[in-house]
Amino acid sequence: MRRALIVGAGGQDGRLLTDFLLQRGYAVHGWTRTDALSAVACECVDLLAPAAVETALGNLEPDEIYYLAAFHHASEDEIENSATNLERRSFDVHVTGLRNVLKAIQAFLPRTRLFYAASSHVFGKAVAKSQNEQTPFAPDSAYGISKAAGVECCRALRRAGVYAASGILFNHESSLRKSSFLSQKVVQGVLRARRDPAFRLVLGDLDARVDWGYAPDYVDAMHRILQLPRPDDFVIATGTTHTVREFVETAFAAADLDWCQHVAIDRTLLRKANHPLCGDAGKLRAATGWSPTVSFSEMVRTLVAEALKAHRGARKLRAAVPVRVGARAALAAR
Repeated sequence: MRRALIVGAGGQDGRLLTDFLLQRGYAVHGWTRTDALSAVACECVDLLAPAAVETALGNLEPDEIYYLAAFHHASEDEIENSATNLERRSFDVHVTGLRNVLKAIQAFLPRTRLFYAASSHVFGKAVAKSQNEQTPFAPDSAYGISKAAGVECCRALRRAGVYAASGILFNHESSLRKSSFLSQKVVQGVLRARRDPAFRLVLGDLDARVDWGYAPDYVDAMHRILQLPRPDDFVIATGTTHTVREFVETAFAAADLDWCQHVAIDRTLLRKANHPLCGDAGKLRAATGWSPTVSFSEMVRTLVAEALKAHRGARKLRAAVPVRVGARAALAAR
């Protein structure tokens, strides 16, 4: 049985990848910084402590490692958001922790393969119509800079003989996204609009364009990359962009609602200008045969359908609790 380690198992991609690998007969182990939801037991390992990383990896001896740990930050998050703090936390997770894992592989686990989840943010304000593996990195944020540095760490250890592949992931969504992500803000706005006709979802820019994919497709790509005979860098993207307006229109239509009645624009919410990025995954398709299986509109409708299903399930559960409590009380009174 092959053993896989997912670093960052509690996030969206980690949870989806866990299910993906379990279905294929893997023994899956997870590392998280804090307790997190996961289909497997997770261990809290200090990625910044080389000795702890070496010991944990030596005990596990995984065949595959998926380094998905990421420090995401939205402007609404309640954290210390000074530039220095953002840079420190980004580099801790995306570079220092990664390097500790790579160095442990180099020293003790020569047969272990590692996949590093990078981001389209490494391209920054790219001027090319689409971005591929040859597009120069031009990151303009702490997140993008540290992700680019992580790719360079993989390349350096690759030259030293470590199987270290990287995937440059463009936007990919599922129902497991945190509420701070635009996709879930819109989906939850649909649910609120169904309950409250007067509700208005406030957004900043409906014309912003995004290369959006379906997250389960992207974890499939991660696995395919690690099955290749040699490690390399690969863009993972759909190759098409859609506006926020299209996302909103499709999401509200999936619940039989007119988005125009429930969406308001407030341009003061804009933190930065939109520079649309569109990924070219031609290299990945040629090497692995991968391609997206879910279209943009199917993805959005799926997100809404899953949210509606979860909401109905929660309502049924809340309605059932008083009945069960009453039944217990009646039995106790006999």
